[in-house]
Amino acid sequence: MDRKIKKKTWTTKRIVTILGSGGILYLILYVFVFADNASKLNVDLEKISVAPVVEGPFQEYIPIEGTVQPKTTFFLDAKVGGNVQEKFLEGGVEVKKGDTILKLENSSLEMNYIGQQTQTNRLENEIENTNNNLQQSLFRSRAQVITLDFDIDQAKDLYTRNQVLWKDNVISEQEYLNSKRSYERLVAQRENTLQQMKYDSINAVTQVKQNEARLVTSRESLRIVEGQLDDLYITAPVDGLLSTVNAEIGQSIGQGTTIAQIDDLDGFKISANVDQHYLPRVYEGLVGTYDFAGQEYRLEIRKKFPEINNGTFVVEMIGEVPDGVRRGQTISIRLQLSEEKNAIQIPRGSFFQTTGGNWIFVLNEDETEATRRNIRIGNQTPRHYEVLEGLQPGEKVIFSSYEGYEDKDKLVIKK
Repeated sequence: MDRKIKKKTWTTKRIVTILGSGGILYLILYVFVFADNASKLNVDLEKISVAPVVEGPFQEYIPIEGTVQPKTTFFLDAKVGGNVQEKFLEGGVEVKKGDTILKLENSSLEMNYIGQQTQTNRLENEIENTNNNLQQSLFRSRAQVITLDFDIDQAKDLYTRNQVLWKDNVISEQEYLNSKRSYERLVAQRENTLQQMKYDSINAVTQVKQNEARLVTSRESLRIVEGQLDDLYITAPVDGLLSTVNAEIGQSIGQGTTIAQIDDLDGFKISANVDQHYLPRVYEGLVGTYDFAGQEYRLEIRKKFPEINNGTFVVEMIGEVPDGVRRGQTISIRLQLSEEKNAIQIPRGSFFQTTGGNWIFVLNEDETEATRRNIRIGNQTPRHYEVLEGLQPGEKVIFSSYEGYEDKDKLVIKK
């Protein structure tokens, strides 16, 4: 009789099948639920730069190079042309106001002066002669009037007597009329002489006024020519340092030619070029600082020239200039674009070229991994970025180049 054999529930095959199915299921769950699917890259710690995120005083500034220049410069231009006759001073020396630097000669100008002086003297003589002639003419006319007055008195007496005698038939009518005509002629002659005196006086006065007006013009012209002769002497207009004198003995100097310049030693200004990107943010009164001989000095923008040249514009700054600073010296200035404030900040680095400041790798606490994180950057200085969002003080970030990391979400740090 056959015996029924009982089947085993947990056979080796079944156990293997169940374990295999469970392993596959676990693997599927791990891949889709538990596994880290982030794109990773192993990097050596020695090849990256790490820095902590800090919070502290932050002030936006830009570095600019300034050139020391005299606060005021006076250019010596030739007011008149001529040949250099004598050179009294060379460049590089301190001068006082009125010191003669060189002398020009101009024969044409000297001849013009002589001619103008001659004309002025001639006009002065003409005025004097006219006045003298007027006085002499008046003297002669007055003498004639005196004589006429005497003759008129005599003629009047004769005329009056003859009039009576004629009426008494003592003398003829012809004799009476002759005495009358003689009297009337003398009276008319006297009136004519007075009119001549008046005319001569008016005419003389007119001539004198005309000559005096011409004399004023002539004297003014003479004064101008005299001033031009004085301008042949090139003198220092102020105290200061004389630059190189661009003139040699015998050299012909044209009118308006710049011969030299004098720098006022009472102060300096700083001239600097600023990138055109900052044009809207730079204004008069903006402050900058610089270091010299271990101390910090303050400057302020006095003038802003908005014209753009080679991508920059020019500002002039004044302020504290210590002893030892010389004309033409270059100094490094920190031009402050904002007030100092408290801010979260990270070092400037090459990562910005890849991320544009939109994200950064942040290390975990044990610094074994760095994860990509979005951030927002505000203002910046030559050393730091201001962080507005995404980071907290105490965290550490990688700020070196991200070349090759652009598509990675996580970096595994190999120490």
